[in-house]
Amino acid sequence: MKIIQPKPFTFEAGPRAVLLLHGFTGHSADVRMLGRFLEKKGYTTHAPIYRGHGLPPEELIKSNPEQWWEDVKEALEHLKELGYEEVAVAGLSLGGVLGLKLAYSTQIKGVIPMCAPMFFDNKTQLYQGFQSFSKEYKQLESKDDQTIEKEVQELMDNSENVFNELRQTIKEVKDNIDTIYTPTFVVQAGLDQMINPESATYIYEHVETDMKEIKWYEDSAHVITLDRQKDELHEDIYQFLEKLDWKA
Repeated sequence: MKIIQPKPFTFEAGPRAVLLLHGFTGHSADVRMLGRFLEKKGYTTHAPIYRGHGLPPEELIKSNPEQWWEDVKEALEHLKELGYEEVAVAGLSLGGVLGLKLAYSTQIKGVIPMCAPMFFDNKTQLYQGFQSFSKEYKQLESKDDQTIEKEVQELMDNSENVFNELRQTIKEVKDNIDTIYTPTFVVQAGLDQMINPESATYIYEHVETDMKEIKWYEDSAHVITLDRQKDELHEDIYQFLEKLDWKA
């Protein structure tokens, strides 16, 4: 079976722009419905795909968090090159971590971390998530069970560097949370089994901005942008964006 590779997207609408960032092992489909929703509300959106993502898992472990950070910065620059001077950022999981890094590294209008980890106490869950992703990808490639088992084990044996660097990235962002003065809307799924949900409380309590909100979506799992409360999430994100001090 031929796997169709996902692509970044840019949906141009009004002068206000939102950078949408996907999670670890994910890609632009994680945030596509949110992008279409915001487009209908008059917001321009752009979602990159970090290096190694949307590809076979072997490519993912060849990449690293430093490259993903560079990809996020390039995506923000892409919007500015298109003429969008004011940009808010919404990111899922790893995308939320990188969005928070943008918030203390440069000027953005607002930041919306969704199910973003602040504690690297979920290595087991991350390993299992990567293992499941790898197995499913190889099943889509129509490989037999024995080949899949062998190749997935090789992937797990070779993925240690990526997880170590991911831990360092999360710690770096956590250590800088109290330098964020950007308006912040913290989103957390109540059924999240991938990260420590106390991450949401930590972000909310430690960002220094006076304009901050937090909301728990009790019936949603980790990939909250695709789960049962996504319509409610979309509307809440729109309402938060409307409160920001946009020039246009």
